[in-house]
Amino acid sequence: MAQTEHVANQLSRIHPDLVCEIVPMVTRGDKILDVALSKVGGKGLFVSELEQALLDHRADIAVHSLKDVPGELADGLTIGAVPPREDPRDAVIMRQDLDWDSLQKGSVVGTSSLRRQAQLRALRPDLKFDTLRGNIDTRLNKVDEGNLSAIILAAAGLNRLGRRDRISKLLDPAECLPAVGQGALGIECRYDEEVLKWLEPLSHEPTKRETDAERTLLQQLNGGCQVPIAGFAVTIPSGEIWLRGFVSDVDGREAWHAEASGHDPVDLGQGVAQKLLDMGAHKALSGWTE
Repeated sequence: MAQTEHVANQLSRIHPDLVCEIVPMVTRGDKILDVALSKVGGKGLFVSELEQALLDHRADIAVHSLKDVPGELADGLTIGAVPPREDPRDAVIMRQDLDWDSLQKGSVVGTSSLRRQAQLRALRPDLKFDTLRGNIDTRLNKVDEGNLSAIILAAAGLNRLGRRDRISKLLDPAECLPAVGQGALGIECRYDEEVLKWLEPLSHEPTKRETDAERTLLQQLNGGCQVPIAGFAVTIPSGEIWLRGFVSDVDGREAWHAEASGHDPVDLGQGVAQKLLDMGAHKALSGWTE
């Protein structure tokens, strides 16, 4: 909702005659809070109800965290704008008297992400991981009440809600590669020329190109939330996009990394995905067929 209000305010500032009405919705991913996302199954847990509202003309745009958006959109819909990216990194939140690098063996860390668990197990095999669901305040309370030694959240969400002060440590992408699209917003709409014209000033071309590369990687891998997959792209001084991809088995015991750079985001995403598959990542991907 905070992200949607931000986009609505931006649209009203750019187009003073445009009246923006926010239509609150609750998705299946919001309702299922007692089960890990990886066990719920299916793609688009946080977007399918919003997509239906677009197709039914009950709404003109839908504001998503781009990391929640599947590689394949519903027919008739497109990502109309990708605004400038927030911090893409994962953040560690802990009590002030604790330190991530010196957490005791057996300490319990909360995260709902298989991607984070797989990579953090490689860094800290001595830690235990527990499922963490709910809104940001619910998750922060798990730390404050002493139920968990630490939790891992996307830095972008904390920043957008003015909770940057709760971050104990930011994980370098070299330690924990972000989710595809993490830190970016995806504004989805129908193929409507008028709506696309409204959204055009909000889009940030470097972020759009980088996330296009990441999302192509995800699409080629046919990945969902049941398999640990990460992809992160940045624009380098040469003007090329550098993309790194990651796939592992559910336990994080076997992992594959690949990277490349190039000018075309789609070619780059496809190329890095193929490298991962050639290395053996297809063994971990649910639904992959030779």
